[in-house]
Amino acid sequence: MLDTRRMQVLRAVVTSGSVTAAARNLGYTPSAVSQQMAALEKEAGIALLERTGRGVRPTDAGRLLTEYAVAIGGQLAAAETALAELRAGRTGRVSVRYFTTAGARLVAPAVAALRRAQPGVQVELKLSDPDDPMPQVQGRQADLALVVRPRGQAGVEGVRFEHLLDDRYHAVLPEGHPLAAAPVLDMTDLADEPWVASESPGPCLDPVLEACGAAGFSPDFVVESGDYATAQGFVAAGLGVGLVPQLGLDAPRSGVVVRPVRNPVPVRTVYAAVRGPAPDRPAVRGLLDALRDAAAQTGSPDEPGPPGTTGSGAA
Repeated sequence: MLDTRRMQVLRAVVTSGSVTAAARNLGYTPSAVSQQMAALEKEAGIALLERTGRGVRPTDAGRLLTEYAVAIGGQLAAAETALAELRAGRTGRVSVRYFTTAGARLVAPAVAALRRAQPGVQVELKLSDPDDPMPQVQGRQADLALVVRPRGQAGVEGVRFEHLLDDRYHAVLPEGHPLAAAPVLDMTDLADEPWVASESPGPCLDPVLEACGAAGFSPDFVVESGDYATAQGFVAAGLGVGLVPQLGLDAPRSGVVVRPVRNPVPVRTVYAAVRGPAPDRPAVRGLLDALRDAAAQTGSPDEPGPPGTTGSGAA
């Protein structure tokens, strides 16, 4: 096999026209250059240089190999530049899994910010609902996943969880409902109401059930819905009340009133799951920083809206 380093020495000899000049340019001794050329000719199985006066010139084989040496040198330089860009986080690829309600408020602004700061980084976005994205993070099919998990829950092997947001739930009532006149509701106020379920059993429904249990009742679900928009449609039709997290109130529909709840406040916790504990690639760190910034701009309001607020209400 041809030694690429010796090919670069051949390139220097052909370019300079002599072994002595090539040695001077490379910082070698003339004898070291001659030894490199002898070894390369042995690898090639053909003469590469021939003497001409006080210098040398390439044979046909030498010219051919020099052309390849130029191409290889260019590729090596490009590879070094690409690696430097990747190490600095200016290029790369990040594969992300996210759930629906995190898309508009967290993922979209974070990816936009990453593109402004690191335009050479490519982001692959895939919706994970209704599947669990954790096996893809563990199996390296995804670099980062947005997930909802209870605080303090046991970890997942090979994955660490970066806290992003505590997403508070709000009561969603039909417009004109007697409870809509109150600026804030206690969970017990909803105990005797028919309920519209907006989530399937899992980490997003658990905070609702836990809050109801802490308030001393179990919700009477009369309608099941797989998403927050549909649930709000059922509420607007007067079929029941429900709880929807702040991220799910991005586009509340007309005909509903949104009110904060307390005693207790139901909360779901949103994390970014990344492989660890090894340091992240710069592109992943950049996206994490952008997600934290987006989460900092998102949150449940501390002050309720006026009693007559409809649609977005206090959201």
